[in-house]
Amino acid sequence: MHDQQHHIQEKVMVYLESEELRCVSAAAEQSSGFLVNDSCVFGVQFIKVVAVKGNDVLETLFLQKTSNISSDPQAYTWNIDDFFVLKNPSTSPEFQLCGHKWFITIYPSGSDSNGNYISPYLSMKDTLHKDSGILAEVSISIKDQETGKHMKTSARIQFKNCTRTWTWEKLISLEDFKDSSKGYLVKKKCCIEVQVAVIGSSKWSS
Repeated sequence: MHDQQHHIQEKVMVYLESEELRCVSAAAEQSSGFLVNDSCVFGVQFIKVVAVKGNDVLETLFLQKTSNISSDPQAYTWNIDDFFVLKNPSTSPEFQLCGHKWFITIYPSGSDSNGNYISPYLSMKDTLHKDSGILAEVSISIKDQETGKHMKTSARIQFKNCTRTWTWEKLISLEDFKDSSKGYLVKKKCCIEVQVAVIGSSKWSS
């Protein structure tokens, strides 16, 4: 694994060095727009990342912004009319985003490991092909119904058959959540929103 990471780093450095030479040459012309006030900006985009795992399993992760793989962000809002009647745990209705079925799970009284916090779980209900997975950019929000200052966090997550659930541990304390002045719980009602965008796929083989 270390040797392969080093090999990838060498390729990136060579690429950057070649791109730097191109930029310096082009930047000599002010009209090019590459050099503004004696400053220029470099960017790197990884289109394909290869990682080696144990037991001689090779996994290839593709980050592709193509019409058949990537998708625009799609959102679902779970409107809970009475938070205090929820069971521990409680699950949202099933919903579909980006061609996949999902559901949210929360523990209104806190879970065993995070007793004083709300830690939402997002689970994919679909069964994926045994040798493939998807990469998604996912965000979850607890809506502030008073001011619009939502509690929001995001992550880039790889979903496959063995890991179809993601947890945001200790997203918000129950004390803050139940504080009416913060707007998360208003007259027993709360709203949890999930946003998903599929940005790539993965495939592995032994």
